[in-house]
Amino acid sequence: MDDASDSPARAELTGPMKTWLDRSSYERRASALTIENYRRDLQSLLILAAGRELASVSLHDIRRYVARLHSQGLSGRSIARRLSAWRGFFGWWSLQGGCADNPVIGVRAPKSPKPLPNALSVEQVAALLDARPDYSFAVRDRAMFELFYSSGLRLSELASLDISVVQDLREGEVTVTGKRKKTRTVPVGRIACESLTVWMAQRLQFAADGETALFVNTRGARISPRSIELALDKWAQASGLGMHVHPHMLRHSFASHLLQSSGDLRAVQELLGHASIATTQIYTHLDFLHLAKVYDQAHPRARKK
Repeated sequence: MDDASDSPARAELTGPMKTWLDRSSYERRASALTIENYRRDLQSLLILAAGRELASVSLHDIRRYVARLHSQGLSGRSIARRLSAWRGFFGWWSLQGGCADNPVIGVRAPKSPKPLPNALSVEQVAALLDARPDYSFAVRDRAMFELFYSSGLRLSELASLDISVVQDLREGEVTVTGKRKKTRTVPVGRIACESLTVWMAQRLQFAADGETALFVNTRGARISPRSIELALDKWAQASGLGMHVHPHMLRHSFASHLLQSSGDLRAVQELLGHASIATTQIYTHLDFLHLAKVYDQAHPRARKK
């Protein structure tokens, strides 16, 4: 965790930092979440610099900042993200003449163990989705969670869906906009389609006039990612699962279960919208014993006589 005294919310960005964020938004088409992360990373840099002119920050200073973040318990992955934001800003600023060179070049974050994604078992998913909580938005929530697991969507992708996707749902598929504004079309299972049909029949009772969002909140406006998180936690508690369930656990479960059944890493990569197959490969470690068993049964030179 970051030291409370180093809360990035206490630092006001400089003019060049704000300009770089704006350029990242419209030139690189970075998502709102990415821009917000960049903002916090730059605020962290200002706090670590403690009033020092950024143009004078050196390679030694950056390494010292990294050591401080690491000593505070920040993970290697989080530090790497901050370094990426700092490197991008200084690289652009140096081209504008704001600083002599990029002090972040060559600085790497300390390595930390890469955690495996949390995934539910097939039985746990069934217990979760087959639950029958009784409250006003239960139909909406069932549709959201069935779609999550059916198609492996990201939280932001689910929240951004509009009612225009209903036509695609009739064909058993949905097109979503993922990271860096890339779109992909993924299949939607029968149960998820049925749940969405039930929700659409009730949606007009909850949606405000002119609202285009597929899923709406209690005010009739587009539901936020945070509200989806809270709704899933409420659902999980009502299901008696006895554990906290985060939306991405459904995405991870989708990937893990599909890979276990098919063994097709490339197909899972496409369905998840991963730019690199290296990101998808982490799911191969979730159930190695299962995959090893499949190998033993299927590979002609692995079979015992």
